[in-house]
Amino acid sequence: MKIVVVGAGLAGLTAARLLRDAGTEVTVVEARDRVGGRTHGIEVSPGSWVDAGAAYLGDRHTQLLETMSALGIKTVATDMEGGSRFELNGDADTADGRFPPLNAVALGDLFEHLADLTSSIRPDAPWLTPDAEALDATTARQWLDERTNHPDAQAFFPLFLGEMMAAAPESISALHMGFYLRSGGGIRYLNAFEGGAQQDRVDGGAHRICEGLAEGLDVRLDSPVTEIDNRPDGVVVTTARQRFDADAVIVAVPPRVADRIDIRPKPATSRSTSQSAPGCAVKVHLIYPSPVWREHGLSGWSVNAHGPLLSTVDDSSGTGVGVLTGFVTGDEAHRFSQLDRHTQRTQAIDQAQRLFPFLGEPTGFHVTDWLRETYSKGCYAALFGPGDWTVLGPNLTAPHHRVYWAGTETSTEFYGLMEGAIRSGQSAADQVIAAHQKDDHHD
Repeated sequence: MKIVVVGAGLAGLTAARLLRDAGTEVTVVEARDRVGGRTHGIEVSPGSWVDAGAAYLGDRHTQLLETMSALGIKTVATDMEGGSRFELNGDADTADGRFPPLNAVALGDLFEHLADLTSSIRPDAPWLTPDAEALDATTARQWLDERTNHPDAQAFFPLFLGEMMAAAPESISALHMGFYLRSGGGIRYLNAFEGGAQQDRVDGGAHRICEGLAEGLDVRLDSPVTEIDNRPDGVVVTTARQRFDADAVIVAVPPRVADRIDIRPKPATSRSTSQSAPGCAVKVHLIYPSPVWREHGLSGWSVNAHGPLLSTVDDSSGTGVGVLTGFVTGDEAHRFSQLDRHTQRTQAIDQAQRLFPFLGEPTGFHVTDWLRETYSKGCYAALFGPGDWTVLGPNLTAPHHRVYWAGTETSTEFYGLMEGAIRSGQSAADQVIAAHQKDDHHD
C-alpha cells in the first residue's frame, strides 16, 4: 500500500510514522522549506531556541508526552514565580497571582456563565449539543452581551479569548467557544500554568518534535499540493514539483489551506466557509541578556487592555538569555500585522518598557506573524464562525473517496493544541489501515 501525506506538521508526521511502522510505503509532501507546520523555532542564543508557534503542554497531553518520550525529548517548566503586571485602566499595576485587578464579582459571574456553557457542550460531536443551532448562530460577543454589561467583564472577555483561542469575540460562535474550552480540558485547566495546559514547554523548542518524527521518512519539501484526483484504482497527488500515485492520501493541513487544493471529484462540503476565520495570533519575542524582571520580583507575566502586547510571559528557561514573549491576538493581531517592522518594534518595545520600566533596549527582536503564513492561515487553529459547526462538524473526519483528513481542527479532543494534532494523525492512520484491511478481506 502506498500513502501520500500532505503536510509535515505534527498531525501529518504522526500519521506517516504510524503508517510506515505498519509496513506502508509513505511519502510526505510539504509546501514549506521546513517540517513543523505551526510549530517553529527561533534561535535566540547559540544552540538555544524559543517557540514562535505552538509551545505549551500539560500532564493531560498524554499522546504528545508519549511521542516526546519516544524521541528522547524532555519538558521544561514554565517559570511563573513573582508578581504579575496589569495595564488595564491606563496605568500598569503589580499584583500577586494572575487574577486581574478588576471587579471580582463581575469576573466571577463571567466565568460561571462560561462554565455553564462549557459543561453543556457535547465534546465528541458539538453539533449535536442541545440548542446547537442557536449557539452556533450566536457570536461569542452576542452571547456575552446577553448575560452581562458590566464594563470589567466586557473589557476582560476579549483578552481571555485572545489568550485561550487567539480569537476576537465577534469572529467565533458561542458553540465554538464552548467546545474549544471543553475540548481542551475546561477553563481552569486551559488557563493554568502549574497543573494546567501551560505547565511546561518543550526543552529546546517544540519544532524538535517534528524534526524527530521526520527522521527516516520520505519527506519532500517545497512541494505545495495543487491537485488530488480520486480514481477507481487509486489517487493521484500533484505538487508543484511532481506527481505521486497512491492508494490513499491523508490531508493534514488547516481547513482553509485544504480548500485551496483542487480535489476531484469535489467534496460535497468544503473544509471551511466564508464565516471561518484564521486564528489571530502574532508572536513577539524580546531578547535580553538575562530575565531581569526576576530581579524585581516579577514573573514576566502581564495582561493588558491595549496592544500590541495583550499578554506577556517569561520564556527564558533553558535559553541562557532573558526571553519576554508577547502575544498579539484577536483584532489587535490584524492591526499589528499591517504595520512595518520598524513600527512594530517601536510599539512593542515602548509597551514592554511601560510594563517593566527597568528594561533597556532588547538585544534581539523577533516577530512571527501567523496571519501572513500562506500555509497556515493563522494560529493557534482555525476559528469556526457562526453556522460553521452545524455545516462542517459532521464531515470533519469523514473520508472523501480515497482522501482522509487530519490536523488539530479535525480533533474533538484538545482541538487547537499540539495534543489534538497528534491524536488526529493517529486517528487518520487508523482509518487508512482499517480501510486497507477491509479491502484485503474483500479481495
